Amino acid sequence: MKIDAFDRISMLLIFLAVGVTVVFYNQMPDPVPTHFSIDGTPDGFTAKPWGAYLLVLTMLGTLALFWLIPVISPKGFRVDKFRRAYGIIKLTLMVFMFLINLVVIFRSISANLPIDRIMPGLVGLFFMVLGNFLGKVTKNFFIGIRTPWTLASEEVWQKTHRLGGYTFFFGGALMIIGSLLNLGGAWLMAVIIGAAGIPVLYSLMIYNKVEGFKSENAD
Repeated sequence: MKIDAFDRISMLLIFLAVGVTVVFYNQMPDPVPTHFSIDGTPDGFTAKPWGAYLLVLTMLGTLALFWLIPVISPKGFRVDKFRRAYGIIKLTLMVFMFLINLVVIFRSISANLPIDRIMPGLVGLFFMVLGNFLGKVTKNFFIGIRTPWTLASEEVWQKTHRLGGYTFFFGGALMIIGSLLNLGGAWLMAVIIGAAGIPVLYSLMIYNKVEGFKSENAD
């Protein structure tokens, strides 16, 4: 396995996450809030030390999964075809998780942290970056908008991901606006459903147009 710049930065983020957690460990309550409702209220808790290091372990597992995917990808669906986009998506997810780890740590220390406004903004930034690179993702089983129709047709995959790039980017922008205006969790969920759902429905429609659903045995 070749370690690239994206991997090195990702590993650095994991070490930083460990360091921050160690520094604030004694100030964090036991159990640690590890899940929050849509309005930012803690509704799930995990005892120390697992609660404190849960996101760090998740970051480590996520990076390991990204290392594994190129190895187990079947022929014809290799992620090597979009190596740079793959690396950027990997790093973006690691940065996102690192920031979420910081938010959870500081929210556990201070109940005044407005997590209900911070989280939509972070999710929005993640969606905007993802939207910029969706169009560069070639057909595979792990990354992208993987519906039965995109996986069955190269043309449907390309057109769906071109549209998905726009819906994710502008959806992310709407999430950030919602965060700034404090529009609440319902706004966030509606935008996520729209940004992800529109390309899925489009893949079905464009497949029907390009390939059709007639039986192969039909006259």
